[in-house]
Amino acid sequence: MSSIVVHYQEIVLKGKNRPWFMGRLVRNLRAAVSDLDVRSVRALMGRIELVLGPDAVREEVGDRIRRTFGVANFSYASRGPLDLDVLAAAILRDLEGRDCATFRVSARRADKRFPLTSPQIEREVGGRIKQARGWTVDLDDPELVIHAEFLTNEVFYFFDKERGPGGLPTGTAGRVLGLLSGGIDSPVAAWRMMKRGCAVTFVHFHSYPVLSRASQDKARELVTLLTTWQRHSRLYLVAFGEIQQQVVLAVPAPMRVVVYRRLMLRIAERIARARRAQALVTGDVVGQVASQTLENLAVVGNVAALPLFRPLIGMDKDEITAQAIGIGTYPISIIPDQDCCTLFTPRHPQTRARLDAIEAAEVALPIEEMVERAVRDAAVEEFDFPASAEGFGEARRSAKREGGR
Repeated sequence: MSSIVVHYQEIVLKGKNRPWFMGRLVRNLRAAVSDLDVRSVRALMGRIELVLGPDAVREEVGDRIRRTFGVANFSYASRGPLDLDVLAAAILRDLEGRDCATFRVSARRADKRFPLTSPQIEREVGGRIKQARGWTVDLDDPELVIHAEFLTNEVFYFFDKERGPGGLPTGTAGRVLGLLSGGIDSPVAAWRMMKRGCAVTFVHFHSYPVLSRASQDKARELVTLLTTWQRHSRLYLVAFGEIQQQVVLAVPAPMRVVVYRRLMLRIAERIARARRAQALVTGDVVGQVASQTLENLAVVGNVAALPLFRPLIGMDKDEITAQAIGIGTYPISIIPDQDCCTLFTPRHPQTRARLDAIEAAEVALPIEEMVERAVRDAAVEEFDFPASAEGFGEARRSAKREGGR
C-alpha cells in the first residue's frame, strides 16, 4: 500500500477556522516525517494523505503519525481510479493471503457527483468480493471491514484503522510553561496540555551542586521523550539549592515547603513572560501529598499572576500512572534521583497554610533578588525531533545560557 490516509475529528468543529487548524496539522505531519521517505503530505477533501516513497517503512511512518496531535485515526491505504471493476480487482489482489469468515464494505463519497450512492457501491464491490472469495457478508459484526473513500478523481481503500492521539494540533492553542519535577505527575500534565494544542516550554528546579546532577539528567530524558510529541522543546534548568538554604535560615520549618513552591512559581512566571507563555502548568493533585491540600494549593497559586493550570487536579495515582505508562514517561519517572523537593524538607510540613502567615514569613527573604538571580543564571537547552534521518527516537539537544530568555 502506497499511502497513509489520516482522518481528524475535532478540527471539523472549528467552522471558519478549520483551514487554519488543517494547515497546522499538515505542517506538523510534514515535520514529523521529514527524515523519512514520504513524498508528500496533502489535504484532500476531509482527510490528509501521506504518499510513501519506495524506501518508507510504513510502520515507522505510522509511529510518527501516532504521536501527532490532531489525528483521530489513520490507515495504510492504496489508491485507484473511480472504476468499480478495477477497485474490486485491486482489493482482491491486496487481500491475497488474508482469510476471514465474514466481511462488509463501507463506502463514503466525498464528492456526491459520483453516480452511485454509498449503499450501491457497497453492494457492487461487496458482491464481487463475495463471489471471488466465498466470504459471508455481515453488516453488523464483520471480522473484516473494507473501507472505500471516493474523492473527485480517485478512490482510497484500506482494511484497518489505527487510533491516533486525538486532541488539537500542537501550536494551535499558544504556549505554556510546565514545571517539570521529574516525578510521574508533571510529565503527564505537560502531555495533556500538548494534546489540547499547547506548545510546552519546561522548567526544572534542581539542587546541584548541593545534590548530584541526577535530577537534571532525568529531566532531560523526560523532555527528550515529550519532544517526540511536540517536535520542539526548550528546557530551563534552574539552580534552587542556594535558594532553599536561604529559606531554611529565614522561614519556620513547617512553612518552608509552601514558600519553596511559591518561589518556584515566581521564577517560572518570570521565565514564562520572557517566553511569551500565557499560562503555567503543574502536576498538582488534590490531597496527594502534604503540600497539595486545598489550603496549600490556594496559597501557592495566589502568587502567580498568570493563569495556573493543574490538568491532573482530580485524578488519582492509578489513573496518572496508567497514562504515564501509555505515553512512555513512566520508566523514566521512576528512576531514583535526588530531587530538590526532598532537600531541606521538614518532617511535619504545614498542611493548612494561611496566606497572611506565609506572606509575613516571606518578608525576611530578598524575594526579587532571588528570583532575578535564578532566572539570570538558568541554563537553557533546546530539543528537536526528528533531528536527522539517523536520529529517530532521539531529540537533538543543544545547551546555552540566555539569562532566562
